[in-house]
This record gives sequence, structure tokens and C-alpha cells, in this order.
Amino acid sequence: MKNQVRAYFGEAKWFHERQIPAIEEYMHIVLPSSGYSLPTTLSFIGMGEVVTKEAFDWVISDPKIITTSSLIARFMDDMTSHKFEQKRGHVTSGIECYMKQYGIFEEQAYNEFYNQVMKAWMDINQECLKPTIVPRPLPNHVLNLSRVMDVIYKEGDDYTHVGKVMKNNIGSLLIDSIT
Repeated sequence: MKNQVRAYFGEAKWFHERQIPAIEEYMHIVLPSSGYSLPTTLSFIGMGEVVTKEAFDWVISDPKIITTSSLIARFMDDMTSHKFEQKRGHVTSGIECYMKQYGIFEEQAYNEFYNQVMKAWMDINQECLKPTIVPRPLPNHVLNLSRVMDVIYKEGDDYTHVGKVMKNNIGSLLIDSIT
């Protein structure tokens, strides 16, 4: 959580100084500020005896599957929300950072982010296929949380602007679930 608060401070600094950082600096700050790893870690608590101290040590070691899952959530969020966030005076998004750093148009930045998300999915699949020091349900749980992010951001920013599709998804999961 300390890393997340430090990252928020970094974003606030960019905002107040109207700074558009290099994409590498952006990623260094926004992956922790996305908060994705904290709920991932906390969600392990309800998984029972499969979660041990070693499992939490694994999470704290910042394994590739969690970093990659964070990247998917961050880039998909940036692709779907950056125009709205810029209109309301939000901190710069990765799209702006990428455009400025490489001198490209918005559509090209979108394509690059999309390609990075596709590469990240391949990395997650590889991580799920190779042996791990933690029980298999833990990496699978991270995979499933990544799938949730995909559903939330696939057709737009359904995290910020919950619409009929997301309401139906939640309803089918929690209200009309198959028992």
C-alpha cells in the first residue's frame, strides 16, 4: 500500500506540474497506482488453506503474472478512458505519454497499446503453463481477475460508466447465477 500512495504522489506531481512523462516513467508510477495488485492480494484471503505465508511472499515478490495483469488493466483503462479523463482535467494517460515520446498520432498509440495488451495475454498464458512455486489455484485466480478487467474495459470504460451490459453481467453472476 505504501508503493500505491507513493505512486499517487507521483501522479499528483505530474498533474500539478502539467508534466507528460516518458512512457517508461509513466509505467513505473501507474502500475502501482492502479491499485490492481492490492485487491489481487486481498482476494487470496478467502481462498482457504491453499494460501500460505509462501503464497503471500510470492505475491510480494512481484511475479510476472501479476505485473502483466496490472499492465492489461492499466492499458485497457487508458485506451477506454483517456479522452473522458482529459476533458475533466485528469492526470495524463499513457496514450498521451506514448504520443509525445514517439511523435505519433493517437490512433497509432491505441494500436501500440492494443498490441501490448495482446502480448501481455500471451505472457499470462505462458505463466499459467509453466510450473510455479505456489499452488496452481493462485495463478489461476490472477488469470481470472485479469479476465474480469477484460470484461470491464473491452467495450468501453464500464468501471467509470456502468451501463446496461455491465449491469447484466453483474446480475447474471450474482442474481441469476447457475447453482
